[in-house]
Amino acid sequence: MDSRQDRIGKKATRSRRSRAIAGVLALLTLGACGSLRNPPPKDPDDLADYKAANDPYEPLNRKMYNVQMWAYHVALRPVAKAWVWAVPKPVRHSISNINETWREPAVFFSDVGAGKPRRAGDSFMRFTINMSAGVAGFFDVASLVGYKQHETDPGMTMGTWGVPSGPYLFIPFVGPSNFRDGAGYAIGQALTPINYVPRGYGLLTFNWAYNILGTVDGFANSVDQIDHLEQDSLDPYSYVRSAWQQNRQSQIDAMQNDHRATTPDWYN
Repeated sequence: MDSRQDRIGKKATRSRRSRAIAGVLALLTLGACGSLRNPPPKDPDDLADYKAANDPYEPLNRKMYNVQMWAYHVALRPVAKAWVWAVPKPVRHSISNINETWREPAVFFSDVGAGKPRRAGDSFMRFTINMSAGVAGFFDVASLVGYKQHETDPGMTMGTWGVPSGPYLFIPFVGPSNFRDGAGYAIGQALTPINYVPRGYGLLTFNWAYNILGTVDGFANSVDQIDHLEQDSLDPYSYVRSAWQQNRQSQIDAMQNDHRATTPDWYN
């Protein structure tokens, strides 16, 4: 019985690692249909807007966005609301801390790849401290001693290398992305140690649990923001696309401009 569960769990883990790549490939396959791709307009002003949006697959992306929003209203939002109501805030914070801690190795290698030793040192210390003093990531002890959490992923690292982003994509249950970040997501999954758990000890069950609960918690933290977006924006899809692209570029710019000394502040 345990052997069968392990095989199922490993198969599911491989599936999660390839989710972003499969989503990108599916979008590209569907995008071959002319009705799912906008051709470049001939008017110069319209062409400038077209290039700025970087969304040639907009008809397809809007369909995928509508699929996610349908699932959000039918299932995800009610579950997220129930989650906030039923689960105390300290427990939710612990689940968020676990997700952040177990992502730190991917953050570390991304920082190394970007040539940012200070950021890499911070992520290494966060993982070490929170996995030990933080009880496998349940508590964010690292932030209390000066090692604040920061976001870095392989997609951002490739952005600092000058790798083009490629067209904008919206992948259901993954969210806004592009060709570069789709590949980066898959690399990030490969750099996440929990995806290589051995058999036994209930680790496969833990892997499933913290991923699912982390996803639910993420939606729970975004419910109010999503609701306001739908109420206040004339075109929520365009707003999400623009906000995500600007935020993504600002993250890459911030990492490129991070020239702090390698040693932490407390050492100086």
